Amino acid sequence: MTDTLALLQLYVEWGADVAFAERPTDWLNAPPPPSLLPSGLPSGPPSEPPSVPLRAHGPERRPPDDAPRPAGQQAHAIPPATAPARAPAHPMATPDRTGGGEDGLTVLDRAVRHAQQQAAAAPTLAALQAAIAAFGDCPLRDTATHTILPEGRAESGLLLIGEPPDAAEDRSGRPFAGQSGALLDRMLASVGLTRDDMLVAPVIPWRPPGERPPSAAELRICAPFLHRLIVLAAPRRVLLMGNTPTRLLTGEQGGIARLRGRWRAMTVPGSAEKLPVLPMRHPSQLTASAAARRDAWKDILLLRTTLDQDKQTP
Repeated sequence: MTDTLALLQLYVEWGADVAFAERPTDWLNAPPPPSLLPSGLPSGPPSEPPSVPLRAHGPERRPPDDAPRPAGQQAHAIPPATAPARAPAHPMATPDRTGGGEDGLTVLDRAVRHAQQQAAAAPTLAALQAAIAAFGDCPLRDTATHTILPEGRAESGLLLIGEPPDAAEDRSGRPFAGQSGALLDRMLASVGLTRDDMLVAPVIPWRPPGERPPSAAELRICAPFLHRLIVLAAPRRVLLMGNTPTRLLTGEQGGIARLRGRWRAMTVPGSAEKLPVLPMRHPSQLTASAAARRDAWKDILLLRTTLDQDKQTP
């Protein structure tokens, strides 16, 4: 029984002196409780508050605030607590991302709809690049150093889509930079191709923090820009280098080791035309194993053979 009374007393001294209240209380903005120390008792430094012994016979009743006070005793006003200023957070980082707004859409849905509108309003590749650079509804933009835009020759008829930007690409502001870019150049050179022979783009324009895989929400937001890129570029062939672009655009969820090695048809929103796509290993995978390098060599030879056949087809 003594332990129970001591626990209740502890609750009281912590401020839990009522089980239910008539109205809800916003404890985050409530004023701090009055000091429980008797008047005139010296207080210690903030880091070492004086301990108050527990009373075994329950809390001493205090007179209500409007009760008359003894002569000479003045009431001390308690200043209201001031909430610290908070830095504005990205809308996707707020709890409202799962709740509906006045239009019945979540923050994610509104971001996707905005991306669709901005992408559809771009009549050219240059206008699409400007729309991507100005888009601010993807949280990845807040952590990335650069927006990685497509570059190359759209009129070549060959579009290469790679994985999300890595650290080297984020620093340089260009797709396929650093070691991955050097390996890509060597792969293309082995069959007589260069980057000038194609349009190159990442699957999303911004690097995820720590190079983690992009979330499903981030892919949904960025997908309209990728779809519009494919529609405007109107390529005859599409190369999908890596798991992320292959899964996003084909809808197949297997690994690139199983999906690579053959052409398949793909359609994107905004176009009813089926495009031939070839999933391939990303250059960053080539250092992992000899099998990955053999796969890459077979796929680049398949690409060369297909392009040569396209030239012979009237």
